[in-house]
Amino acid sequence: MSRTSTSQEEMRRKARAGWPVAMHSLQDDAGDDLSDTTDPAQRIRMMWPLAVEAWRLAGRPLPAYTRANTPCRVFRAGGPRPDDDDSR
Repeated sequence: MSRTSTSQEEMRRKARAGWPVAMHSLQDDAGDDLSDTTDPAQRIRMMWPLAVEAWRLAGRPLPAYTRANTPCRVFRAGGPRPDDDDSR
């Protein structure tokens, strides 16, 4: 290995030393519930960049419909679900 690549490797190693890292065992996993440490508005702000990235990775443009025209269905509690409902 050349001295230049060794020097660059050492610089990268030193830069990584300051990264914030936490180790947790799977048994101690607190899960994805952030409700104790964030409010709903903060969680929505966290979600937006993920949604934008998902659409970008899918190669599709962000939808431009209004909320009133959002494609969705309402399921009332206790009511029957249609056969094509894949959330079961």
